[in-house]
Amino acid sequence: MTDTEKKPRRPRCPICGRAPAPEQRPFCSDRCRQVDLGRWMTEAYAIPAAVTPEETED
Repeated sequence: MTDTEKKPRRPRCPICGRAPAPEQRPFCSDRCRQVDLGRWMTEAYAIPAAVTPEETED
């Protein structure tokens, strides 16, 4: 098989890696969906940003 003939990748649940359930997509279950929501709510996920001196002056 050449590079141009690669099989398409199947999506996986971002929490546990199992195949996603159609009604819970992109997650495999309600549990994984809730785990992801909890991570967002507790700020476990963050987008790194550089803080400038202007932003720290209030």
